[in-house]
Amino acid sequence: MLPLKDDVPSRSVPFVTVGLIALNILVFLYQLSLELGDDPVAGRAAQAFVFEFGLIPCRLTGMCAGAGDFPNPVATIFTSMFIHGGLFHIFGNMLYLWIFGDNVEDTLGHGRFVGFYLASGVAAALTQTLMGPSSSIPMIGASGAVSGVLGAYLLLFPRAGVLTLLVFGFFIRIVRIPALIVLGFWIVVQFLNGIVTFGTSAVRGEPQGGVAFFAHIGGFLAGIILLYALKPRRPLRLF
Repeated sequence: MLPLKDDVPSRSVPFVTVGLIALNILVFLYQLSLELGDDPVAGRAAQAFVFEFGLIPCRLTGMCAGAGDFPNPVATIFTSMFIHGGLFHIFGNMLYLWIFGDNVEDTLGHGRFVGFYLASGVAAALTQTLMGPSSSIPMIGASGAVSGVLGAYLLLFPRAGVLTLLVFGFFIRIVRIPALIVLGFWIVVQFLNGIVTFGTSAVRGEPQGGVAFFAHIGGFLAGIILLYALKPRRPLRLF
């Protein structure tokens, strides 16, 4: 289920959303530049960039120490939001931000949307850290902040139509599905995967890599709470 476009028109130019997308793409291109060439040093430079500016939970909690602790572990909460692990990772995040971000920005206003986006990302990072405080695996990506956008959008426009690509084996079709179903399905999947991931980690007694599902859940819930706190310009549309 891949969303392609919603049917809610924006009343203003979403320059914050566009700016965030552009910044994420620029950082990703810089990451790619570090990997250019056959020299093994290039690969190590790219990996070092992720470990230096990605959020490592155990550094944030003080359960491990980085070399010189630069940048400050608190700063990596923000820098990690603009680093991605690959083309599909950044494509998915930026697609969701492009589809749903403009309407949330339109509702909150440009200035409050900046604070909303960053606060959602912080909540996501802290949630993931809480679930694995001793993990030494870098957490990167805009997924947590974008999840906050999805939570706010779901509350604001639950009946909006989302043009969605459905693929089931050889069955491929583009259909219009209510945002309540598209985003509701998304958060249920995150929650179930989070439970499985947490259970696997508990059994093995070690942190697991891969997708930070609890960051998605934390960001999503934070987006809903922040929407009320920031008092949007248009009334909330309850289910």
